[in-house]
Order: sequence, then C-alpha cells, then structure tokens
Amino acid sequence: MINTWLTETFKIKYPIIMAPMFLVTNNEMLKEAAKNGIMGCIPALNWRSPEEFEAGIKDLKENCPGPYGINLIVNKSNIHLKKQIEICAKYAPDFIITSLGSPEEVIKKCSPNGTKVFCDVVDLKYAIKVQELGADAVIAVNSGAGGHAGPTPASILVPLLKEGCSLPVISAGGIGTGTALLSALALGSDGVSIGSPFIATKESPVSEGYKQAVVDYGAKDIVMTTKVSGSPCTVINTPFVQKIGTEQNFIESYLNKNKKFKKYAKMLTYYKGMKLVEKAAFSATYKSVWCAGPSIEFTDKIETTKEIIDRLISQYEAAVKELQKRMV
Repeated sequence: MINTWLTETFKIKYPIIMAPMFLVTNNEMLKEAAKNGIMGCIPALNWRSPEEFEAGIKDLKENCPGPYGINLIVNKSNIHLKKQIEICAKYAPDFIITSLGSPEEVIKKCSPNGTKVFCDVVDLKYAIKVQELGADAVIAVNSGAGGHAGPTPASILVPLLKEGCSLPVISAGGIGTGTALLSALALGSDGVSIGSPFIATKESPVSEGYKQAVVDYGAKDIVMTTKVSGSPCTVINTPFVQKIGTEQNFIESYLNKNKKFKKYAKMLTYYKGMKLVEKAAFSATYKSVWCAGPSIEFTDKIETTKEIIDRLISQYEAAVKELQKRMV
C-alpha cells in the first residue's frame, strides 16, 4: 500500500482516483477500479435524465465492491443539478467531486450523510473559499489535465495549495506513468486523479475510433478549445477540430460576455458542445471532438482497467527503487 490521506480515508490500496470523464466513465469501469485497489468517479451527466442517474447510482451502491464517487457540474449550465443533489443525498456516494461552480449546496445537503466533498480548483483563492464552505479536499486541476484544464503546472499548484490551505490536495492532470505518480506524491499531494489513460480501456463504452485516437495521438496533438462548453477544454487535434477551429466565433464570444445573455449563451454553448462530444464519443466519424489530456502520450495500446493500474504501480515501485539507489 501507499499510505496517504486518500488511502486511509477510503481504505483503498493506492491513492488514485479514476477521474470522471464525460461520456467515457461508466459503472463497469468504477467497479473494475474498486476491484483493483483504487476508486473511480463518474459524472452525473453521463446519465441523460435524473431517473437514469438514480438507477445508475443505485447499481453502484449495491454492486460496486469499493468506494465510488459522483461528479456534479454545479453551475447554471446543469439544469438537472437540484435533482442530482437530492439523489446523491438519498444514496450517499462515498465522495462527490464538484466542478465549475460553488459547492455550497452540495456540502450542505450531502456531507451530513457521510459523503466527502472534493472540489475542483485551479488556484489558491478558490481553494480557500471551498475550505471555508466545509469541503473535505481539493482537486488541484493543473495545466496537464484533460478536459477543463487549469493554467498552472502541478509543480507549482500542488505546493501552493499545500502551503496556503489546510485541506488534502489531490493532483489532477499529466499522470500517465508510475514515475509521474511518484512525482505528484513527492510534491505533497495526497493522491492523484487520472483520466485520459483510462479512455483506451476495454471496459470503456466509447467507440473504437476514440480509443485508437488515444493510442495513435500524443501530447503534441492536444489543443485547447472553447468550442465545446464555452470554457477552455483540451481535445485531440483531429482533422475536424482543425477544420472548425478552436476559438468561439464573434457571435458566440459576444453572447458569452454580455451580462444580459451570458447565462443563456453559456447553457446553449454547453449543450451544443456536449452534443458534439457525445456524437464523437460513440461514432468514429470525420466530425470528431474527442476530449483528452497530454498524458495519452504514454498510451500505446488498448488495455483493461486492471492492466493500466498494474502497470502504473509497477512503474511506481521501479521508480521508488531507482530513487533509493540514487540517495545512497
């Protein structure tokens, strides 16, 4: 075992969270994660309705052999948020990760039932805010993350948060090898959140084209776009992405900045973008928008969830031994 706050709190073998990925993470992946010493998290929006979400979380509650988490988008783009919070309060997942907004309501409704609340943060200012609201840990979303990445590298962000707030810090982004896991722990993080390497798993529900893209493309092929959700998001630079560009057009940009229309424009952009991602996730066509982070650099084949975890830990152990040799 690797002992950190994360492993001790959730009784898991390794301090790794399988990150929540829109339309990628599913219940089967979370169950496999739990069987192999880590824990997974799934976006509530991976279910298309609150009713489907309730059925899904009920399945995890009854059949997942270890701890599991739910990711909630807590800004106004998520029209199902109120109902999702009610369902989480009812079924009490082991943890919730909040993204893109204030976690206040989630903490108020779900913490009393024993659910730990982790909050995505990209800077110290927001970490202090969620600490004051009663969050249990922060997810330090760094510049190596897939999806909605932060602006700061892990080597700066993790020590900054460790020094400036008292919450456990989980590093999210750029972990594709066991050596990177060791590096994140050496920085002071209490665990890591790993997403992109798990896209190309046999348990993943996405298209073979998406999985193969994760294998075939690398770090240099990851670009940032505002086309998907209105917020900067990392995607694989496929021919379609090159064709449509990565910046919002004038009208999209104007609407998102206008105070009167901003709320509705953001909801529309998010809806349009998610529909685009949904199409790309399940059908390998030319019109593909595939979210991923630069850690796909280290994915060279499609594996099982177990094989990826075993490889990461084997590499980690080898890196520890090598470091010990150098310290003699």
